[in-house]
Amino acid sequence: MKWSRELRIARRSVRTALKAASAIAASSIRSPDLPRAGGSGLIEGGQFGSNPGRLAMLLHVPAGLKQRAPLIVLLHGCGQVAATFARETGWLTFADQFGVPLLLPEQAEENNRGRCFNWFRPMHTGRGSGEALSIRQMVAAAIEAVGSDPAKVFVAGLSAGGAMTAALLAAYPDVFAGGATVAGLAVGSASSISEALHRMSEAGPRRLPSEGADQIRSAGPVGYSGPWPRLSIWHGEADRVVDPDNAQLLAQQWSEVHGIDPTSVETISLLGMQRHRWLVGDSAVVERWSIPDLAHDWPPGAVAAIASFWGIAGD
Repeated sequence: MKWSRELRIARRSVRTALKAASAIAASSIRSPDLPRAGGSGLIEGGQFGSNPGRLAMLLHVPAGLKQRAPLIVLLHGCGQVAATFARETGWLTFADQFGVPLLLPEQAEENNRGRCFNWFRPMHTGRGSGEALSIRQMVAAAIEAVGSDPAKVFVAGLSAGGAMTAALLAAYPDVFAGGATVAGLAVGSASSISEALHRMSEAGPRRLPSEGADQIRSAGPVGYSGPWPRLSIWHGEADRVVDPDNAQLLAQQWSEVHGIDPTSVETISLLGMQRHRWLVGDSAVVERWSIPDLAHDWPPGAVAAIASFWGIAGD
């Protein structure tokens, strides 16, 4: 792969940050309560490219980092701190157990008053622009810095981070192998803050399955004919912030882009939850979990199930 001058500079910057991790741990770690040892732990990535979305890059490197490990990108919800989000959802424990690095983009109040990722603004979700490009640049820099397998890059997010996750999967299907959304919304469901608030309270727009899939295809690379990322969708039925029906629209949209009839679904009940799966052959490429009593929050136990769905639980 040929790298632009910008990405070469980004790689050097992040490598420098990694070498300085021990010093950083003593001074500018954002969350001192996170575990770290030697050159591992949570470090700030510094400059990683043009960063048009003006996001901060943090990278958690586990002490037992495995060679060619997957890379997991986590997108926090509104008002959340990236490091705290990684810890409280259980991803930090998973990362340390399996030697998997975590890339933690962080939003700033200057970009969005609520510190939400701008999932509803086309200038921030389109391929090659805004926050989407900033995250893409972080991924490139992190892969080079920690030696992750570029074929095993995954992204997960909550609420605004969940909606941005779906947007990233559509814009960069050649970068992400899979994703997971919690309380997210479908790609292209809003293009302004007023539309975003409307769709959060009332799921929509209602499209034909082919129209939803076209929304994804139009966001991706021109003429893209490669595989689309797998998607795990989670939503609490007691969510009063984002209408749970948005999960159904997401599932319809992504099953269709994978070429599956949205009505051709495998449904089972597990521990009081319902899991719906859309299969290609024997492999699930889209799944939707419905959790009866969960409000607007990350589901307990979801990390292990998502990692298993991605096929990286034992990596």
